[in-house]
Amino acid sequence: MDLSLRQLRVYAAVARAESFTAAAAELHVAQSSLSRTVLELERQLGVRLFDRTTRRIRRTPEGRELLEAAERVLAAHRAEMAGLQRYLAGERGVVTIATLPSVAAALLPPVIARFREQRPQTAVRILDGMSEAALERLASGAADLAITSADGLPDGLRAHPLAEDRFFAVLPPAHPLAGAAALGWGDFSGEQFIAVGADSSVRAGTDRAFAEAAVRPAGVTEAGNVSTVGGLLAAGLGVSAMPALVEVLMSFADYARVPLVRPALDRRLSVVLPRDRRVPPPARSFLDCLRGLREEGHPLPADVRWVD
Repeated sequence: MDLSLRQLRVYAAVARAESFTAAAAELHVAQSSLSRTVLELERQLGVRLFDRTTRRIRRTPEGRELLEAAERVLAAHRAEMAGLQRYLAGERGVVTIATLPSVAAALLPPVIARFREQRPQTAVRILDGMSEAALERLASGAADLAITSADGLPDGLRAHPLAEDRFFAVLPPAHPLAGAAALGWGDFSGEQFIAVGADSSVRAGTDRAFAEAAVRPAGVTEAGNVSTVGGLLAAGLGVSAMPALVEVLMSFADYARVPLVRPALDRRLSVVLPRDRRVPPPARSFLDCLRGLREEGHPLPADVRWVD
């Protein structure tokens, strides 16, 4: 059988009141329309829903059973429609963010904390990985938005600048340059340099800086992630350069941090969105929260700043 929500609403109003007149007044429709709807229901179900007299109607056992079923269906429909309305308003659902591990660990926590206060029924899912993976997840639809370096952005994606973090030199504590007030990229000449993988936003920055300074380290050891770099540094196996947000991922390691100048290098991080599909309501709410923190100048870690 295929009963419509309209039929169930009409029947429930008539059955609760056991009166066509009262139900017509409640629903603001003609009494004759309600009578036709109930007769059609009885024809579809093959049962009598009301015992009728000249003065009133009473629910039959089948009518009582249908009323209980109708009330459950209508209550579930109201609840689902209310949930949909909250989703469309960005008040519930899931927002999926593809981002870098350093952004997830150091930049996003205060944003997520504020967002939880504003939208307690909306969950946040973080897919952290290298910059290339973040953009692939966004392009494929696995993520609603990405926060990453936007260098070499593919067609179909658009970037909105968010923040910049400055590179600094990281050296073993016993290294001869560890006590310097500042270092230039030329100081890495002749050093064993520990680099992260080629798909990293960090690697793109260090490669560019070495090219601009016309400097070549004595050798390069490539590590898959930042924590590995920290371990190699702590073991005295080389030097490196990292942007400020990465520091939280190396906090376990013992190293010296020295400002890098000549030239100073910043990594720009952007909110990246798809051009050809609409941002879901929960993600729009998250972006509103993120913009709010930026506009109020919410404090960031050292050597990190908001950009417009």
